[in-house]
Amino acid sequence: MRRIATLFFILGLGTQSLVAQTTTSNPANQQLSLTAKQASHFASLALKCVRKEYPNKPDHVMNDAADVRTPSAMHGAFYGCFDWHSSVHGHWMLVHLLRLFPDLPEARDIRSALDANLSAQNIAGEIAYLAQANRQSFERTYGWAWLLKLAEELHGWNDQDGKRWSSNLQPLADAFAEKYVTFLPKQTYPIRTGVHPNTAFGLAFALDYARALGNAKLETLVVERSRTYFAHDLNYPASWEPGGEDFFSPALMEADLMRRVMSKTEFAGWFHRFLPGVSRGEPKALLQPAIVTDRTDPKLVHLDGLNLSRAWCMRSIAAALPRNDPARRALTRSAAAHAQAALAHVASGNYEGEHWLASFAVFMLTTPAP
Repeated sequence: MRRIATLFFILGLGTQSLVAQTTTSNPANQQLSLTAKQASHFASLALKCVRKEYPNKPDHVMNDAADVRTPSAMHGAFYGCFDWHSSVHGHWMLVHLLRLFPDLPEARDIRSALDANLSAQNIAGEIAYLAQANRQSFERTYGWAWLLKLAEELHGWNDQDGKRWSSNLQPLADAFAEKYVTFLPKQTYPIRTGVHPNTAFGLAFALDYARALGNAKLETLVVERSRTYFAHDLNYPASWEPGGEDFFSPALMEADLMRRVMSKTEFAGWFHRFLPGVSRGEPKALLQPAIVTDRTDPKLVHLDGLNLSRAWCMRSIAAALPRNDPARRALTRSAAAHAQAALAHVASGNYEGEHWLASFAVFMLTTPAP
């Protein structure tokens, strides 16, 4: 079959350095993967912001005048990248890239940044912050989820620096895992939103963490909550998506969670009740990439993130469906279109998107292909 390259983006490094290729002319067989040159470029974006304190948008309740503090005074580890959660997933991306490409040109700078930020003293400060009054809902559950993803990434890495950072971070991961255990039984209704509080996303990453670290208590609770919230959903109104500032698809995040919770047979039946039109290419609003009109607007640029997170969800969902399932082909084709729409704009020159989009791009590009 004729080889073609259909997904490419130019980030000042040339078209050949940052290109995702298909292996055949069949759009349903498009393959996306992360190259070393892409990894280097994405690492440089994170390195520019993980120790960049301003501009900054704290998620901070001031209890008294003494709580009027700078971001770095509040958060010795995760004060950069505009907000706490973006700093956390920027750190996740740096660790992930270093594990995948240990010889990156940026490797020394990555280790230096991680060593400075993930010190035992800085992590102790983050734990102390959580223990203060009026911190119950701090970063719930988006920041919680990414912190556990960072801890999961560090866990079991056969690297001396990585082992030290993992040991330093683990008490904070334990604190957030306990926050899940305390909060989830009280959350009667899931939050079905396309932004930070999305319940399905928070549960998905918590489940990954619980299974990787053998936290049976957290795993059992997340599975129970997932089934209680979502197992009986059907005919989801995905034609209402996207919202104007979404970076998640509520429909696809839910499905991406449930493929973790259910067996493949159970999931396939559930998925076709949940989104029955996907096999027919419907709804188009879900399967066609979102349009971004202004990448200098911090909310509108969320839609670039939506295209990337949709792509990673579609790839994972497709991989969980039977090979002959027509929805699998539709999702794989749509994932490629979403990736193509977003990858060109990860490095737009605007900090509104550059401080976080690379993490989404790396997560998408390293999601196993269906």
